[in-house]
Amino acid sequence: MRWYHYIAYFFGGAFLANAVPHYVQGVSGHPFQSPFAHPSGEGLSSALVNVLWGFANLGVGYLLLAKVGTFDLRRGRHVIVAGLGGLLMSMMAARAFGRFYGGL
Repeated sequence: MRWYHYIAYFFGGAFLANAVPHYVQGVSGHPFQSPFAHPSGEGLSSALVNVLWGFANLGVGYLLLAKVGTFDLRRGRHVIVAGLGGLLMSMMAARAFGRFYGGL
C-alpha cells in the first residue's frame, strides 16, 4: 500500500461528508451555502446548485475511495483514515454552518 493511497482515502472521506449537507438541503428544496454563492461560502445558493454540488462531492469521494489503490471496508486502517477525513470535514462544516444557523 502506497502512502498516497491513504491521503486519497482521507480526502475521499472528506468529500463524502461534504456531500451530505449540500445534497440533503438541495433535495429538501432549501437554499444553502456553497462555494458558488456570493460571497463565497456565506451567501445562499439555490437548491439545484446544492444538489449538483453535493452530487459532485459524492462523485469525487467515490473516485478517491474506489479508484485509488484497493480500498477495502474490511481493513480497519482504510476505514479509519477515510473516517478521520469525514470527521474532520464534518467538524469544519459544523463550525462554518453553525455561524449561520445558531450552532457553534
